[in-house]
Amino acid sequence: MLLVLLFAALGRASHDEGSLLVGAVVTAAPFLGGMAAGWVLVLLTRRRVPLSVADGIPVWLGSVVLGMLLRLLTGQGTAWSFIAVATLVLGAFLLGWRLLGTLVRRLRRPS
Repeated sequence: MLLVLLFAALGRASHDEGSLLVGAVVTAAPFLGGMAAGWVLVLLTRRRVPLSVADGIPVWLGSVVLGMLLRLLTGQGTAWSFIAVATLVLGAFLLGWRLLGTLVRRLRRPS
């Protein structure tokens, strides 16, 4: 959740849009809804919290696809460049920490 809010805040700051905090929440809301749907999907289908990279993929795709659909339905921008940036940044944010966690766990295993 915090990384999705960070994504929205960074985007708003890079475009000098007003009200960073409130604006970031409004910008992040559709993506948070999509992320929540991805979590629920993993919880229902795989019966576990999506902590692995593989389980994070539906969370990431849900945040992007449903987030963009919700933005479209609410009259917010969905330019191709924004879709590309959102896909890449949310992918790095939502899958990156899962990948780091996997690497740390593997490094900590006794040989």
